[in-house]
Amino acid sequence: MLDATTRSGGTATAAPPAVATELGSAEFAAPEFAAAPTGLAARCTRALLSPWSRLSLLVTLLMAAAATVLLFQPQKLLADGWPPQLNGAAAAVVFAVAYGLCTVAFVPRPLLNLAAGALFGSQLGLGAALSGTVLGAGIAFGLGRMLGQDALRPLLRGRWLKLADGQLSQHGFRSMMVARLFPGVPFWAANYCASVSRMGYFPFLLATGLGSIPNTAAYAVAGARASTPTSPAFLIAMACIALPALVGATIAWRKRHHVRGR
Repeated sequence: MLDATTRSGGTATAAPPAVATELGSAEFAAPEFAAAPTGLAARCTRALLSPWSRLSLLVTLLMAAAATVLLFQPQKLLADGWPPQLNGAAAAVVFAVAYGLCTVAFVPRPLLNLAAGALFGSQLGLGAALSGTVLGAGIAFGLGRMLGQDALRPLLRGRWLKLADGQLSQHGFRSMMVARLFPGVPFWAANYCASVSRMGYFPFLLATGLGSIPNTAAYAVAGARASTPTSPAFLIAMACIALPALVGATIAWRKRHHVRGR
């Protein structure tokens, strides 16, 4: 049997190899380069975006906000009054924005609620205070979620911390409603604790808005009627302030034994 080659004149001519295409493509292939020079830039970017860097940024922002509040002393509104250039609904909107920013900077809400009632009366003051409450809670929750959650969640190892995290993560709306209805936990602390947990943004804001109505209304009425401390409206408002605080203290005392048993 003859081979697949052509034999003529004692010479054999072999067929060209099938890998010619591969050789051709390899001929034009680009040479291998070293990795892109992302060493220092990549390390700096990772460091700046790391959880602890973001947490440091959050602490810095909060310290700066607290220092600003101490410098400008917004509580002077109770003594000096609102600027005369602002009045009506526009003044209430400006006050609500200032209210929200002040709560992020740890200004106590009772003081702001009294100021809202004293400056705008019961109804408009209540609206401004509630708007500022939801705004401030939303800002604090967003800051804590973006800048603090990744760094703080691995630290939730203690029994109390795990219990609070589990309660807010599994029963967020109900837990936040209780925290807003019955004062005891500082407003800013509840905001940042919720942001570290797995609680949703919308349930947090809804529970904050609904749960803050009774207490905020009581303070707004008390601020509006502060000039007549013996009036029935002022006395009822003070009772509405004291009663939730008493109920909250009682609930906390009873839950103390339940938590110790776990």
